[in-house]
Amino acid sequence: MKCVSALSTDRNTEAALHDVTGRVAAGLGGEPATLAVAFVSPHHAESLGKLMKECLSRGICSHFLGVTGETIVGEGREIEAAAAVSLWAIRLPEGVSAIPVRLTWDENGCAGMPPEARAMGEAGRTLLLAGDPFSFPPDRLFKDLEVAAPGLRVVGGMASGANAAGGNRLALDGEIFESGAVGMLLDGPIAVRTVVSQGCRPVGRPMVITKAEGNIIKELGRRTAVEVLRETFTTLDEADQALIREGLHVGRVINEYQESFHQGDFLVRNVMGADTEGGIAITDLVRVGQTVQFHVRDAASADSDLHELLALDRANHPGSKVVGGLLFSCNGRGSRLFSEPDHDVNAFQEAFGPIPVAGFFAMGELGPVGGKNFVHGFTASLALFEETVNPS
Repeated sequence: MKCVSALSTDRNTEAALHDVTGRVAAGLGGEPATLAVAFVSPHHAESLGKLMKECLSRGICSHFLGVTGETIVGEGREIEAAAAVSLWAIRLPEGVSAIPVRLTWDENGCAGMPPEARAMGEAGRTLLLAGDPFSFPPDRLFKDLEVAAPGLRVVGGMASGANAAGGNRLALDGEIFESGAVGMLLDGPIAVRTVVSQGCRPVGRPMVITKAEGNIIKELGRRTAVEVLRETFTTLDEADQALIREGLHVGRVINEYQESFHQGDFLVRNVMGADTEGGIAITDLVRVGQTVQFHVRDAASADSDLHELLALDRANHPGSKVVGGLLFSCNGRGSRLFSEPDHDVNAFQEAFGPIPVAGFFAMGELGPVGGKNFVHGFTASLALFEETVNPS
């Protein structure tokens, strides 16, 4: 395997494209990569197609995937709200195939998922995916995949290069799209590990939902949800009380069969408000019997969660070598959350060394938690590419 990347912050588009393609081609040593992935800021959005054509026509890569983003990641930096082009390329082992996927959505559902996706799901394969948030609902896709391709892991992000429909650009193997989603299915003897850091920590204690309606938690332990929240609030120190005032979250346990629940065992969702009967509305559907816990988020929690999950990944894979990675962070992270720049990409390289990492800040991050795919907010979702794999 070989992985290389290049970042340019030149505002001149011609110069930026020439810079990244030249350095990536040199890094590959004349042999084409299996896949190149490009991340471009709005300043260069209209030239994403030119970058793709250049990579394909020069034989830099066999397959190309690209997306526009408001913050671009590359070469250990997170370039926020400024001109940037990041090009990442990987040569995968013999026997690994990359299958382009073009997805669309209408009233009939999702179209474009290849039939071999079911077999890939059964084998625990990975789909790298970039979508347009104004025309493609990833949460609906994930519900379909639970039936059509159970076990298929999806990692990626929703384009953030524009704030209105038609403004984003998606690139896939010679074509440019303004809507839907594009992706690459990776099959064969390759391990792609995922790390999803939701940046929250639990407060209080886990509780069981005893009454629910749609997205409203009516009762917890047969008491109104607001009553339980008030009681939890009084047990917390002033710092955590301040965080609850700034923004409260609820974590839903993914695996109910565990004996105990800890940070990382929850799918975290935002609290939208309360109803007149003491129920709490969240950005997820809930049902009676589910275990939930209140969560808070701040820079310290997000920093701790990411570092702990990266350390846990390394501990769970002793002796493995990660040769490259893709990073999909929320556009609410970066300098909007942390006091120092380049936080997420620095954490990645602290864990795995100065390996090629590229990505962007998304308008919704995609990644699996507890074996199921979800769309997240305020999250860092990472794909790690291992050099050595046991084909079994």
